[in-house]
Amino acid sequence: MLLFERFNLGHGFRKYFRIAPAIDESLRDRVYRIRHEVYCEELKFEPERPDRRETDEYDAHSLHCLLTTNSEPEQLVGCTRVILTRSDQPDYPLPFERTCAASIDRRIVDPARLPRDRIAEVSRLAVRACYRRRRADGREAMSLHDEDFGLPERPRFPYIPIGLYLGAVALAARSGIDTLFVLTEPRLAAHFAKLGVEIRQIGGGVEHRGLRVPSMMDVHGIIKNMRMILRPIWRVIRDEIEIGYERNAGGSRLTDRPPAPPGLR
Repeated sequence: MLLFERFNLGHGFRKYFRIAPAIDESLRDRVYRIRHEVYCEELKFEPERPDRRETDEYDAHSLHCLLTTNSEPEQLVGCTRVILTRSDQPDYPLPFERTCAASIDRRIVDPARLPRDRIAEVSRLAVRACYRRRRADGREAMSLHDEDFGLPERPRFPYIPIGLYLGAVALAARSGIDTLFVLTEPRLAAHFAKLGVEIRQIGGGVEHRGLRVPSMMDVHGIIKNMRMILRPIWRVIRDEIEIGYERNAGGSRLTDRPPAPPGLR
């Protein structure tokens, strides 16, 4: 990692990657094709589809995020989505509420008792195999390990997974979401804690494409408490997400949520 990139992660991210909200159908098609490549063809988590697009019932109620290279020719890198609750069916469960129905510790939080229009779930985070570093990563859609941060004498930064998670946070913040839930590998919280991002486990582990734990993230707290080293990349990602919406004036009906408080801009 170059010295300037080490101390300005926003510059480093912009040098290598672009991130955008997948608002129109052509961008969402690219998201669905990444998901098919990763979830259906590589990992066999889902059956292969004739049209090579991996979609499900939650996509119509989701905000999608697409990560590509910032070089020509542009290459697809990864994607994620933020699943919103349904305004016409507010009690309709988010995916983790079904998968973890018996393991959520409701003394910590009961998702069913929270304002349904202020919660969402991060889901379908996928990175193409050619952008996952280790051979063992072939068994995971996205992973994060200690070595992704390099060594003291040779530091580096895991732009791709951090970028996708911050992209999800940016989508959530501009849509008035207070709490993000995620079903993820147990070690993720420790890695994000290094960056001042708190991911709180809210229940016991479940078997879901490997051991996964239900966790929650406070959107306001993430933005307020993230460490200074992370703020430049956050600003780049937040601004690129906003520019993506401005280029598609009017956006999507799914963005008609209460605006985020001014302090989160």
